[in-house]
Amino acid sequence: MASIISGEPHERLEQISHLLLPPKMVPSDKTGRDVQSEHHARPSASPVGTLWHVVSDGTEHRVLPDGVMDFVWTGDRLLFAGPDTVATSVTSPPGAVTWGLRLAPGVAHALLAIPAEELVNERIDLADLVALPRSIIDSAYDNPAISLNDIARTLWQRTTIDPAELALAASLDHAARAGRSVRDIAEQHGISERSLHRLSNRLFGYGAKTLMSIRRFQRALRLARSGTPLAEAAALVGYADQPHLARETRRLAGTTLSDLLN
Repeated sequence: MASIISGEPHERLEQISHLLLPPKMVPSDKTGRDVQSEHHARPSASPVGTLWHVVSDGTEHRVLPDGVMDFVWTGDRLLFAGPDTVATSVTSPPGAVTWGLRLAPGVAHALLAIPAEELVNERIDLADLVALPRSIIDSAYDNPAISLNDIARTLWQRTTIDPAELALAASLDHAARAGRSVRDIAEQHGISERSLHRLSNRLFGYGAKTLMSIRRFQRALRLARSGTPLAEAAALVGYADQPHLARETRRLAGTTLSDLLN
């Protein structure tokens, strides 16, 4: 049976190289990036998510909010990593490998039937959220990639998926990445701003405004890491000025932009 993991590039995978591993940590952006760690994504056919793995270099890495959720295998635990609102730090032994499945927009809510807002900043044993065959969990010790794919496939097959809701989640996520205003997003989707807030909380774990701020910060960080001057990066993604970007960095990452870049 074909894998149901898709492989479109994602911010978190980029962060994976900077932030490294963990539950959600998966790079930081539900996981990080720089680079003394290796990261790889494996594409596949369906919209469930993207498979990734990270090899630790043994140093501490900061995992940043990225607006996504993951199933994560740490080597001895199978976790669900909820949407982050604050950065966390993680340290693993050199050579330790963490595997994860970064879930596409709306998929966590569809598979778990739990509003994402109830899972914010959480790292929870997946078996505490959904019933899974013990054999699938145990197989992660030998082949994490196959185990994660089997878990996603099992949950997908037992769930009544609403394609319209997944399409809506993808559209909202795309609008947030594009930097659209809350008013514009609500109008585009024919709903009130209050309804948009409730919907975003349910699908992403926080309101549209917070989701957009996280997406904007990640865009600025990618530009800065690619060599774009900070003032230019701030302007390109819609910050009022570089100090505005600096404040958002401190709020979301808990540190300075120069610290993240270095």
